Amino acid sequence: MNDLIKKIAAKTWLDPKVIENIIKLLDEWNTIPFIARYRKELTQWATDTQLRDFNDIYEYTKNLEKRKEDVIRLIEEKWLMTDELRKQINDADTLARVEDLYRPFKEKKNTKASIAKEKWLDPLAEILKKAELTKEAFETKAKEFIKEDKDPKKSVKTMEEAIGWAMDIVAEEVSDHADLRKNIYEIENQKSVLITKPTKTFEENGVYKIYKNYSNNIQKIPSYAYLAVCRAEEEKQISVKLEMDEENILNKAIKTFVPANANTSKVYLLQAIEDWLKRLVLPSIERQIRSEKKEWADIEAIKVFGENLKNLLLTPPLKDLTVLGFDPAFRTGCKLAVLDKTWKFLYNTVIYPTAPQNDVDWATVSLLKIISEYKVDLIVIWNWTASRESETFVANLIKQYKLNVKYMIVSESGASVYSASKLANEEYPNLDVTVRWAISIGSRVIDPLAEFTKIDPKSLWVWQYQHDVDQKLLKQKLDEKVEDTVNKVWVNLNTANYTLLGYVAWLTPAMAKNITEYRHENGEFKSKSLLKKVKWVWPKAFEQAVWFLRIKWWTEILDQTWIHPECYRTLYNILEKEFNIKAKDLNLPLSLWDQINGAKINQFAEKYQIGYETLKDIFEELKRPWLDPRDEIEPPVFKSDVMEITDLSEWMVVDWVVRNVTDFGAFVDIGLHNDWLVHISQLANYFVRNPIEVVSVWQKVKVKVIWIDLQKEKVQLSMKDV
Repeated sequence: MNDLIKKIAAKTWLDPKVIENIIKLLDEWNTIPFIARYRKELTQWATDTQLRDFNDIYEYTKNLEKRKEDVIRLIEEKWLMTDELRKQINDADTLARVEDLYRPFKEKKNTKASIAKEKWLDPLAEILKKAELTKEAFETKAKEFIKEDKDPKKSVKTMEEAIGWAMDIVAEEVSDHADLRKNIYEIENQKSVLITKPTKTFEENGVYKIYKNYSNNIQKIPSYAYLAVCRAEEEKQISVKLEMDEENILNKAIKTFVPANANTSKVYLLQAIEDWLKRLVLPSIERQIRSEKKEWADIEAIKVFGENLKNLLLTPPLKDLTVLGFDPAFRTGCKLAVLDKTWKFLYNTVIYPTAPQNDVDWATVSLLKIISEYKVDLIVIWNWTASRESETFVANLIKQYKLNVKYMIVSESGASVYSASKLANEEYPNLDVTVRWAISIGSRVIDPLAEFTKIDPKSLWVWQYQHDVDQKLLKQKLDEKVEDTVNKVWVNLNTANYTLLGYVAWLTPAMAKNITEYRHENGEFKSKSLLKKVKWVWPKAFEQAVWFLRIKWWTEILDQTWIHPECYRTLYNILEKEFNIKAKDLNLPLSLWDQINGAKINQFAEKYQIGYETLKDIFEELKRPWLDPRDEIEPPVFKSDVMEITDLSEWMVVDWVVRNVTDFGAFVDIGLHNDWLVHISQLANYFVRNPIEVVSVWQKVKVKVIWIDLQKEKVQLSMKDV
């Protein structure tokens, strides 16, 4: 364990004691949200993101050390281990390096070299490597290996064949030379150039036109550009090759394998090395460099995806509003669904204000009746087919009748996925899919977190190239981001659906379903302790999950907070003995900050054996027990007067909202059907390395229109000097 801690310390620069604490917490099956929130004293206040990064390093290092042990054992079993080789393996800092060191000792099947060895040509290969003979003498020696055998696989028919097989053995040994491979990889990984060429099926004006004859140093290619290149290659629009310094690589191999005093037989040795270069090393190194570049591009893209997803999930709910979900359409009509302030579905209907029916009069009467009868505060329109026409209808109606109603446009972002899901059928079993769609559109502004967690994160469309990255890694990282976000906000135990509960620390989907079933059969939870009675909610699950749950109707006043039941007795002792507040007299909110300071909290922590940071957070929670972190974020904007591109003018500055962030800029909703890009070069008056450092999803931003093409309906935007 000490060696493992030292290796992790070299990669993280964390104090070894902190590393030991985090490893112990992880090995005891504590979740990342739990550790980040309630074990701050042990982790030096590491955030959930930092702990996720640490866990990745920890798991990789564990796997690396395990692989080293396996490789050493396998080589020892062959009686081929040396002290120098053992040291090289133990000093290896990547799995790739370990595999390179193990490569010469692997059992190889059906390679040219393995076939040659079956013909017993190893001695001839050894003679070739020494290159002590003249070319003629070596050829004479090769004739001694000509033989006929009952097994055709062991026969050698000619001198040329014997030399060729011997060269194959040498080529593989050159390829297996770990230090040579490492040296070549390290240089070419920094210097090689990626070059693309169009194929016969290349589309000149297609989406990949900028990659037609693309050339760039492999390390200078941005992640989004590399993912685009990979997609274009997959679609056979371009061919891709890494251009490496072949002459330099060949010279390194010659220097390593050709003796300085080599005789004229070295001509065959040089041929073997050239064969190694073309057939083995260049393809292998290219695969390794491109694979690692793809892995890096995936990770960078997924980081952006994760941040976008987090900001989407943290969209502030619009509280105490009756909402009308408006699903626009042409032929099939616009589906409407009314939801009250508690998210309860009240009514649905269909109107036809758009083509081909264009029944604006009847649609007006129907919508006015709905607004009046249900006291609608907000109309939420899905931004897709017929949304512009529907928006015009709604805006004109509000203006004409001077209604005290606002409206906003929202992205579809997976509503269609949810509406056809098993969960949607369970929640609204008697409603058509299109009605569920309208309900989902309205619900996502009432409680975005609860609604978005019903949908697979990959279907929320807050990124680009989501189908091009490693899908297993994407799912893992997005699920982690959802989990961290849900546990940051906290969950109402009595109202949350099972998909939301399933993201609470340590709760599995099965546990979450059992909680909702228990609630259905027994009524609302009156105490957090009742969670222990739910099937499969084991003590460890209760310990972890209960921190992130609240209940509205309680028999224990502290159950409405995030404070853990294990701290209740200690807190009541502190309140009674230090502040003369008895449990039965406790009312919330309660602020004690005018009576305490850091030294006082530290004194209480030592006296009552509770962590300083935990106790400090408890006092904060008593002061603001119902605080929702989303309340401190600016709410989404309602619709402006921009409905057509003709409503825009050059140099016009408007407050708009960011819908998506990528490596190359931010897409903002400017009130039109499509979101438009603010390129990374236009995000600020200074150099921006990563757009996510400047903007985030759902952030309100001031955007300036710098160019308009009415004919092509294109707009260029900037956030400079606004």
